[in-house]
Amino acid sequence: MLEVKAADKPDERRDFPRGHLEAVHLTGLDFAVGTFEPGWRWSESVAPIAGTQSCQFHHNGYVVRGRMHIRMDDGAEEELGPGDVFVCSAGHDAWVEGDDPVVVLDFAGPMAQDYARADRG
Repeated sequence: MLEVKAADKPDERRDFPRGHLEAVHLTGLDFAVGTFEPGWRWSESVAPIAGTQSCQFHHNGYVVRGRMHIRMDDGAEEELGPGDVFVCSAGHDAWVEGDDPVVVLDFAGPMAQDYARADRG
């Protein structure tokens, strides 16, 4: 089997306040490009859609541009920037640091399938 899709022609786009997600769905891989504008914060922009107090998605990601701060529910914190590869478990808040948009590539399938969907969290 060989399957190829272009990330710049996503299967779907989900908009939320101060950002959007573009998802590409392949057999065995759901891939997302998240774009977050200055002022975006998960607890303000996506929590009302998800209906949870913190993000309940696992992320396997790569930061293309911008800076993002992540605070885990247990209090652990980290700031991510361009070139950082990260794994973040469910139970966190995140926000854009600074005046530049953040672009993140996420290879965690459920995130690309259900993130910021009113009917799925």
